[in-house]
Amino acid sequence: MNITVIDGQGGQLGAQLIKAVLSRFPEVNLTAVGTNAVATATMLKAGAKNAATGENPTLVACRKADVIIGPIGIVIADSLLGEVTGKMAVAVGQADAVRILIPVNKCDNIVAGVSSLNIGALVDDAVSRLAEVINR
Repeated sequence: MNITVIDGQGGQLGAQLIKAVLSRFPEVNLTAVGTNAVATATMLKAGAKNAATGENPTLVACRKADVIIGPIGIVIADSLLGEVTGKMAVAVGQADAVRILIPVNKCDNIVAGVSSLNIGALVDDAVSRLAEVINR
């Protein structure tokens, strides 16, 4: 199972996801992709063994992924304060992968009907959804 975690800004959400995924599913092949070097470094510190930064690594990782996990902004061009390019958003959206998108209501992207949960609860829910995908 190839799991790709994509995050930007400071990479804190990605780091929490990586820790939670690897603690529950240590056997998965996990790749971290940061939209910037700080996010990538943060996810590496969280335990990711494979990591890269930027647009082209996002495109490549999305082609290889069975599951892509990240904030909802990874499918919206110019989100995360402009860190997500149009090509990146299309790559995530068109990937032949299950997408687990975390509804982070930031950067002018607000998901209606979603309560404002704390990041820990969102990460827990994302990992539970990943378990459903893995155990199909």
